[in-house]
Parts: sequence; C-alpha cells; structure tokens
Amino acid sequence: MLVEAVSAQQPTPSDDQVNQIAKQLYCPVCENIPLDVCPTTACAQWRELIREKLADGWTEQQIKDYFVLQYGDRVLGTPPAKGINWLVYLVPPIAILAGVYILFRAIRSWKRPVQTDNMTPNDSEVAQIADPAQDEYINRLEEEIRKR
Repeated sequence: MLVEAVSAQQPTPSDDQVNQIAKQLYCPVCENIPLDVCPTTACAQWRELIREKLADGWTEQQIKDYFVLQYGDRVLGTPPAKGINWLVYLVPPIAILAGVYILFRAIRSWKRPVQTDNMTPNDSEVAQIADPAQDEYINRLEEEIRKR
C-alpha cells in the first residue's frame, strides 16, 4: 500500500511531454506517420508506454533508444548519422551547391553574345581589317571615291 501512495504522489507526464518525444518517432506499423498523430490503437499504446517511461524517470534519448531496439532505425524521424545514412546529410547540400554553380554558369553564358564558327573571322581577315592599307580592293575603292 505504501508503494501505491508514493506512485500516486509523483506527477504524471503531460500530453505535451509525451508528444514532444512521440513527434520524433514514426509509427512502426503505418508508413510515414509520426507517432504523435497516428490514430491507430497501437500508437495510442506506444504513447502510453512513453508516458510510463517518462514517469519512471527515463530520458528522451533512453526512450528513443528503446524504440530503436524494438523496431529498428526506421522509427526515428531523423536517421542517425552513421553508415550510409551520412548521405542524407551530405547529398542535399552538395546538390544545392552544384545547382547554384550550374545556374550561375548558365546565366553568365546567356549574357554573352553567341559567336558561331562560320561568323568568326580567321586570322588573315582580322589582319586585313586591322591594316586597310594592305588591302588592294580597299585602296582602289578609296581612289574611286576621291575621283568623284
């Protein structure tokens, strides 16, 4: 009887405390539904189990570890950063940086005028344009203009 009186005096964890942990866990039965909003009877029982563990003095990490031991890493809302799960943390920032780089290069290329191979002058044409005195046609044209 003394044990019941002591346990009755201990405060029971509130729904907010239970849901704070439950929202970090996913229902092992349902696909992609957090434990705090899952309507199944099993999830209600698991929320009560969390309440009991909190009342017994378990920490949040101990409760999460308990669920991982029972149901595996898939119950965690955030995968642990070990093994191949590191890709979850590395790939998105790398993909974002690569996308920004590609976008930057594309915008720079849109601003530059496009030169096609058949429109660019070769070296001899550039030399003739640069020094019109050597071009015989231009010399004759200038003479004709002076005559008029």
